[in-house]
Amino acid sequence: MDVELLEIRDFLACHHPFDLLPAGALDRLPKKLSVRYFRRGLEFPPKDADQAYLYILRRGAVELRNPGGDLLSKLAEGDLCTTACLKIDVTQTLTGTTAEDTLCYLLTCADLAKLREDYPDFATFFDHSQRERLRKALGLLQLEPSNSGGNLMTVNIHDFVAGRKVTSVPLEASIRAAAIAMSESRVASIFVMDGERLAGIITDRDLRTRCIAAGLSFEEPVTRIMTTNLHTITSGTLAFHALITMTRLNVHHLPVLEDGRVVGMLSTSDLVRFQSANSVYLVGDIRKARDLEALIALSAKVADLQVHLVRSGATTDQVGQAVSAVTDAITTRLVEMAERELGPPPVPYAWMAAGSQARREQSSHSDQDNALLIADHMKPEDDAYFAALARIVNDGLNACGYVYCPGNVMASNPKWRQPLRMWRKYFNSWIERPEPMALMHSSIFFDLRAIHDPEGMVDELREHVLDLCRANRIFIAYMVANALKHRPPLGFFRNFVLVSGGNHDKTLDLKHRGTVPIIDMARVYALSTGQPAVNTTERLEQAAKSQAVSQEGAANLIDALELIGALRLRHQAEQLRKGQKADNFLSPDSLSGLERGHLKDAFSLINTMQDFLEQRYQAGRFG
Repeated sequence: MDVELLEIRDFLACHHPFDLLPAGALDRLPKKLSVRYFRRGLEFPPKDADQAYLYILRRGAVELRNPGGDLLSKLAEGDLCTTACLKIDVTQTLTGTTAEDTLCYLLTCADLAKLREDYPDFATFFDHSQRERLRKALGLLQLEPSNSGGNLMTVNIHDFVAGRKVTSVPLEASIRAAAIAMSESRVASIFVMDGERLAGIITDRDLRTRCIAAGLSFEEPVTRIMTTNLHTITSGTLAFHALITMTRLNVHHLPVLEDGRVVGMLSTSDLVRFQSANSVYLVGDIRKARDLEALIALSAKVADLQVHLVRSGATTDQVGQAVSAVTDAITTRLVEMAERELGPPPVPYAWMAAGSQARREQSSHSDQDNALLIADHMKPEDDAYFAALARIVNDGLNACGYVYCPGNVMASNPKWRQPLRMWRKYFNSWIERPEPMALMHSSIFFDLRAIHDPEGMVDELREHVLDLCRANRIFIAYMVANALKHRPPLGFFRNFVLVSGGNHDKTLDLKHRGTVPIIDMARVYALSTGQPAVNTTERLEQAAKSQAVSQEGAANLIDALELIGALRLRHQAEQLRKGQKADNFLSPDSLSGLERGHLKDAFSLINTMQDFLEQRYQAGRFG
């Protein structure tokens, strides 16, 4: 094989799906290719072609747009244009233009059909669109549930409550009547109904603590001891989502509704049969911890929880929700311990989480990002109390494995321990003068969530911030530019761009070059439309509903986030299993050819959506 053909062969061997072909087929393929050069601005694929071809981009770029002129896809080095050969391809409805001078290898559709016929693995690539391939890959990445863990990810709540009798008493019933009904039905909880409406529930614990221990007469009405303001779930909810809800709320019973009707009660004992490493019970133990040493011992189980969830087939979102719920519980308990040591606070305050904890996207023992919001009527001397509280909580979190923030974004830093009026000034300044440092702070503090907030001050601050953002197009423009700084690690010829040098040489940074671009885009969508969601997936779903991004675009980003996150969590789980510290740096050599192809698809989709975000804003179509 001459040098030119060998160079083409090596190029194809480095790109999916040609890397799925055996060596012999790869050796023969360059002789079947022709080469064509296209000037910038030409229609693509060309209508003057002598026959139908598969186009393999060797250099240059092609933009694909819908009939409305919106950029939907961008082909770069190593990408394929299959329009002419695959009638089912989504790009058939698009119009293409060369965005740069472009060099292509051309393979006739007849030769492509023969390769697909001879090599099924190679053919699979062409049977699906990029998005479809990504969604299929997500399914393949889900591991088989472990024997010990059950499969909460696929079981609906309906399966737990189907066939059960609903035990209830009317609103006017006595406590004695409720206790008798519970005893006769052999249940640990009972519904209190106001006609067809669910008014409350009573549990064994309520009978013990609110009636017997309080010396209340059994003849008193059930309204004296029942729990109201109930959180409910629907029968179609996945069991894992119910588990996360229970974990977050620290409750052990949830009423189940179907078409608005009460159909049963779900308890944690129902779920424990399916999941041994139960985050609900871990959170329960955390809430009962008497001292820091107990919290440290319990926090050591977080890594095992993450490994268990990954091995059980949990999605990236499910793992993030579970781990973040545990971190919330540890933080809350440390706040309670601090108040126990220091006494009641002089004025109301809120402990706020930022970063991945705020977004409920945490992995095991992430760095700390937190702050304190204090009521405006605090006095200067009150700060001594809150400085001590912040030190106790920050030091406690560090002892539990949540290391100090390298940038000192913590409540122990006086700058991030301020009254509400000062937080308003912070955000006003960042939004009105979006300098580089302001944008960095924006990326952190626009993802705030209250962990302890009896007065609801964080919601008040968030509403203020969203109002400011909606009215400031210049700030959104800067946030767009900031969201485009982190590009996926795809370089020339669609090769991975690897970390060079240091401890992570020749690896992919799945966080800063993978998930962060999606998080940044989702934040822009939320701020530009005034949506209050903090979780990235929720932000993208809300953005699609508000038409800040198309339904397809939001779905693509969610799928890309899930795939990159799944590879990252699988990598971390293997590190944790070996007793190593988890990180975000993955060697592409550890992936199969198919996985590398799917990861490139995810990176390519992110690139396209970043281009679309930039174009959409420049066209003045935000807001």
